[in-house]
Amino acid sequence: MSTNADLFAKCEAFVASREAKALGYYPYFKPVSTAEDTEVIIEGHKVLMLGSNNYLGLTTHPKVVEAAVEAVRKYGTSSCGSRFLNGTLDLHRRLEERLAEFLRREAALVFSTGFQTNLGTISALVGKGDVVISDKWNHASIVDGARLSYGEFRRFRHNDMGDLEKVLKDCPEEAGKLIVVDGLFSMEGDLSPLDEITKLAKRYGARVMVDDAHGLGVMGEHGRGTAEHFGVEDEIDLVMGTFSKSFASLGGVIAGDAYVIEYIQHHARSMIFSASMPPAAVAAVLAALEIIEKEPERRKQLWKNARKMLHGLKELGFDTGCSQTPVIPIVVGDMFKALEMWKRLFEAGVYVNVVLPPAVPPDRALLRTSYMATHTDKQLDFALEVFERVGRACGLIP
Repeated sequence: MSTNADLFAKCEAFVASREAKALGYYPYFKPVSTAEDTEVIIEGHKVLMLGSNNYLGLTTHPKVVEAAVEAVRKYGTSSCGSRFLNGTLDLHRRLEERLAEFLRREAALVFSTGFQTNLGTISALVGKGDVVISDKWNHASIVDGARLSYGEFRRFRHNDMGDLEKVLKDCPEEAGKLIVVDGLFSMEGDLSPLDEITKLAKRYGARVMVDDAHGLGVMGEHGRGTAEHFGVEDEIDLVMGTFSKSFASLGGVIAGDAYVIEYIQHHARSMIFSASMPPAAVAAVLAALEIIEKEPERRKQLWKNARKMLHGLKELGFDTGCSQTPVIPIVVGDMFKALEMWKRLFEAGVYVNVVLPPAVPPDRALLRTSYMATHTDKQLDFALEVFERVGRACGLIP
């Protein structure tokens, strides 16, 4: 009889999701059957969407939709190839030129997803003898990019500049050093102190890369992101962004000095060995970018909505962490209480994202809420009423 271990044994032993489904507390992979808007239909249930990254509300904007449709008519549904070979369209080049101009960088390079952007950029740049230094709360794509590199991976406590300096001091002087941080942290809604990080980077000879997936279109006077917000655009070496948030599409971008971007272009495996962004996605980003530049009132409305909700939730007694942005957590702590509150909110007509360990630290389970420029005061007032009712029923607020 064979004594070999069965690779799939772990799969059979994994019962957490099945148990949660049986109890009606499974919050993931819920199919949405309408456009991603302020209100959606999920499993036949109409809910107010407070979980989307559609910050500027552009996924249903007529100009964005029409641009995508026209691109399909002209280019078809796919380039059917890698950017490295036959998969570069004139649309890709145009988008890269426009993004470089928007971000005030010499060059930009687009990838098929934001995850691939971080994976390819970090693993291409950080080689043997180099060090990549990451905030402990950084996105998984940054962590995986660091792990795939041939360099050393070191982390510092979240937004702790003293700990960052300690890590930098411990790095060999001869090592190339890349500090990578989220500009806007997607779960807690707080910001990396880029003004302090850039000073430390300069002192210790490190380069700085900012993942501004949630910051582009949202932060800064012109929507150029967290670096613009802190006034340190000239001190940041690389800006990374994604198109699945404010840009209402799919894909990612890395922007910086031309010689660095050219190096990444020829060494990033996640781009070289993947099919390029489909034409409709590229065209949608181009249209969204034009709207972001021409309609700053959208960003102003987004911030008005965010301030209203942050004030309202705090006034009700919820713990909103250190949020400074349109991403506002409701810190629950206990995992099971967070699941119960998510379920009650959903049944009451409000959809939020429940975030459990290990995506957040132990005993810091939270409900992630996020807001759009297109949410109305009536919708937000309804949300606050539901939060109050459910929060009290769950014993989270008095």
